Amino acid sequence: MPLLVWIVPAHLIPLDGITVVEQRVLAIFVMAALFWVLEPIPVFATSLLVVMCELVLVSDKGFVYAIQGIAPEALLSYRAILGTFAAPIIMLFLGGFFLAMAATKYRLDQNLARVLLRPFGNNPKYILLGLMAITAVFSMFMSNTATTAMMLAILMPVLKSFDPDDSGKVAFALGIPFAANIGGIGTPIGTPPNAVAMKYLGGAISFGKWMSFALPYVLVLLVFAWVLLCVMYPSKRSVLEVDMKGRFLTHKKAWVVYITSSLTIVLWLTDFWHGMNAYVVAMIPVAIFSAARIITSEDLKLISWEVLWLVAGGIALGQGLENSGLAARLVAQIPFHVLSPVWVVGLATLVAAFMATLMSNTATANLLLPMIAALGTGLAGLNNLGGEAMLIVVVTLSCSLAMALPVSTPPNAMAHATSAIRTEDMFRTGIVVGAVGLVLAYVLMFVLNGIGFWNVR
Repeated sequence: MPLLVWIVPAHLIPLDGITVVEQRVLAIFVMAALFWVLEPIPVFATSLLVVMCELVLVSDKGFVYAIQGIAPEALLSYRAILGTFAAPIIMLFLGGFFLAMAATKYRLDQNLARVLLRPFGNNPKYILLGLMAITAVFSMFMSNTATTAMMLAILMPVLKSFDPDDSGKVAFALGIPFAANIGGIGTPIGTPPNAVAMKYLGGAISFGKWMSFALPYVLVLLVFAWVLLCVMYPSKRSVLEVDMKGRFLTHKKAWVVYITSSLTIVLWLTDFWHGMNAYVVAMIPVAIFSAARIITSEDLKLISWEVLWLVAGGIALGQGLENSGLAARLVAQIPFHVLSPVWVVGLATLVAAFMATLMSNTATANLLLPMIAALGTGLAGLNNLGGEAMLIVVVTLSCSLAMALPVSTPPNAMAHATSAIRTEDMFRTGIVVGAVGLVLAYVLMFVLNGIGFWNVR
């Protein structure tokens, strides 16, 4: 019997009818969760370990002695597992990296930082607020990952202005992904879970109606996150002179960078008009910068490949949980039907936040929201709390509040790659922001229910 099966013996798992494949995926899940939190090996190595274990133990091309006696249809597709290394989100990452490298190479990042941060003065606290505000606004209308890639490029010259032992660097490095995660809540297109939710709301909430409650929520949570970062990671400096002198370059390749970067951002913002999603648009800078020799083979060696592997491992784990049927089985074990409506809301959001912390928030939304929608229509008691619409929205918000680990969201993974923060820093700060976000979400939902918001079309 394979070693991973022994890690979680079947008689210790309180799940009736659990299959061998589900048992092994559960073992891989537990291993990944522990390794990502405790970090005995690099986080990207844990992701590669997840992919390897799934391929060997539960794929249709796995180790022959490990999969003997298992029905072929119960096994995971090895093509799908390996395909996580070329998943659309990986291509979006790649496009973001190309934009960031070109921006750095042609000083676009320094010049943008100089222009955008000028109104916020030279106090580190307000510079951080400015970076977070800009990030949150962009994240409302374009991919959180693309926003983070762009803002991290702007952030790098700012980080160089700090002393090596200044904890303020941690606040700045965490502020970007947190602001991207929070800002994405603001519009239905800000983050994929919101788009998934709109599908199940069935027209109950329009674009404008979503923003009417989401924008105040984003503003309050963003200010809280800013205050928390300033308190937990204060800078030793009262004045931060960011050295960003210089002019925009005007030679041919610089103009290619400016035009391509601007075009990419505009296309990300207007995907509703031209029909190309963020993943397709991300290939434009990859192709143009390569063809124009702006990004060379030497530059490719500087790409943070470990970030791509980290994200691929998270996708593979989500696939294993979903395609094996284990995730649905685990969710089905929760006795929603015997709980009061208030407990249903609380438990559903906690489950969503926990799952999204350890796997893709999009995969979590895709998995939970169909069941949550059915739950909302099936429990009469929920009608007193705004019914199905409120439950779907609050669970969707919970998916976006999972930001405690590098694997939780692509912005977190990209920020972790800057080497300015440790997993421990992200975990303890992300847990607090997520917990406060959940409390604010509960308050918001019940306030809106009190004014009859959910009953007005």
